[in-house]
Amino acid sequence: MEPRISIVPAASLAPELSVVVPTYNESQNVPVLVELLSKALEGVAWEIIVVDDDSSDGTAGVVKAMAAKDTRVRCIRRVGRRGLAGACIEGMLSSSAPIVAVMDADLQHDEALLPQMLQAIRDGADLAVGSRYVGGGSSGDGLSSIRKWGSETATRLAKQALGVELSDPMSGFFMIRREKVEGVAGELSREGFKILLDIVSAIEEPMKIVELPFTFRSRHAGDSKLDSLVTAEYLGLLFSKISGGVLPVRFLMFAAVGASGVIAHIMALYFALDILGYGFEWSQFFAVMTAMTWNYILNNQLTYRDRRLTGIRFFSGLLTFYLVCSIGTVANVGVASWIHGFHPVPWIAGLTGAVMGAVFNYAASSVLTWRSA
Repeated sequence: MEPRISIVPAASLAPELSVVVPTYNESQNVPVLVELLSKALEGVAWEIIVVDDDSSDGTAGVVKAMAAKDTRVRCIRRVGRRGLAGACIEGMLSSSAPIVAVMDADLQHDEALLPQMLQAIRDGADLAVGSRYVGGGSSGDGLSSIRKWGSETATRLAKQALGVELSDPMSGFFMIRREKVEGVAGELSREGFKILLDIVSAIEEPMKIVELPFTFRSRHAGDSKLDSLVTAEYLGLLFSKISGGVLPVRFLMFAAVGASGVIAHIMALYFALDILGYGFEWSQFFAVMTAMTWNYILNNQLTYRDRRLTGIRFFSGLLTFYLVCSIGTVANVGVASWIHGFHPVPWIAGLTGAVMGAVFNYAASSVLTWRSA
């Protein structure tokens, strides 16, 4: 009897490439992206892993409906977790393909570059990056003048502070051998947006990197999730990397907000004394409440943007933050006084108390005010 030969459809082959696409409210863009990938990656065994942060526009439902008809489409719906970096990490770690790519769903990244990136990996590269800043690349009309300036400044900082040699470490469009990500997954930050910089700075052994030019396109539909606060998150990531990861990104942002609260406190104190004409005690109380409110609003917008409180939860969160900070003040004074008893140097005691208060406020507010869902 002749041996039976079975022909496996291309779509059912184990994928060589997983394209990880983090989404939030991208229901209009994902179907277009899948169609574009089908054309660009013809002849390649590929899949798309859409990691959706529980979009309110039903993105996950749209993707799952597509997945029911196309085995190349997969969806990971994250509930109670948000953040582009964390979504990218989960998507890459969920892949069994030897090569993974990361790109946005907004169609600003040129999918036609993927075959060249894949060929570079096949030819021995560990990482292929779509770059706006090598010859032939461009930011195009996809970035405002302010965001373009911020991106270029952040690139210079990354090169100087971390010794990263990429022309575009801020790029969100890259392809890498999955084993490289697996090796450093535990060291990567789940917060923020700049996952490429984090990966490159975490991998210690030399890598063969290829940068390919592309033009950053305008968004197809929906609104950008990147705002001016991303710059602060990026700086937090840089300082965290400089510290060797000892100081988490979120704590650094919390501390920076606290520092700005000191300025808010002083301004409010002088306003109450000079403009409102209050006595010192009431002016100090006004300044304390102003600084705590300032810190809460800024932390809610920046430090805990992935757990941002809205509606009635915003006000209940404010009350718990007042409570946490009040206890933190007691801890600050208590520790400072205790240290001063052993080493009567005021600035050492004061600094120790301030650090203790900041650590307590950060830990307690993470659990009580912005607790994970």
